Amino acid sequence: MADSHPSQDRVEELYQPKDAISAAIKATGVTGAAGAFVSTIQNTLTRHNAGAWGAVTRFGGTTALFAAMGGTYEFTKNASANLREKDDAYNPAIGGFFAGTMMGLRFRSPALILGYGTGLSALLFAFSFTGGTLYGYQKDPTVDEVSRKEYMRKNRRRPIEQTVNELGESARTYPPYSWVEDFELIGCPDVHAPGYEQRRAQRIKEAYGIDVPTHGASTS
Repeated sequence: MADSHPSQDRVEELYQPKDAISAAIKATGVTGAAGAFVSTIQNTLTRHNAGAWGAVTRFGGTTALFAAMGGTYEFTKNASANLREKDDAYNPAIGGFFAGTMMGLRFRSPALILGYGTGLSALLFAFSFTGGTLYGYQKDPTVDEVSRKEYMRKNRRRPIEQTVNELGESARTYPPYSWVEDFELIGCPDVHAPGYEQRRAQRIKEAYGIDVPTHGASTS
């Protein structure tokens, strides 16, 4: 009898439907609040006798436009994803087209309606297709981020010999002491070349006559 349960790969490929109405309501509230803020600024910068109510009576269209664009975009994007059963860059493009037409409706011009819709659609498609962030394309989700950063650190790490040659080696011989020890005093790590502890113990013995045990030395 064949196994009726789908494989793990098949489960990951299955599209998860989105609640377009709930998302549209939330987007309408958020963008409507942003529009109200912009309307308030417009009302403040304009001379008239309407007072604070001018943000509603004179510039209420800005609030309505923001709310309509946000709700239309979110609903159309999620509805398109549900109908196509795909979550790709075409969904934001479709949502952006209908949201852009809301902006063009203010001018009651078919050319502007089509132009705003096409322009916003192209912009959102490019933004989504390139990763949906301002930092470039999204990282590969199959690559562990900790392993990737560790690899980058090792790949760019300088050999200890080169670091010691450029900065000098930290040595606890007071006075004087090198500038590398100043960093150690404020919590920064020392820069040590191989065999440092033995050389340090030898210097202290020659200067003060004190035997300093090292990690490799055996105790009696």
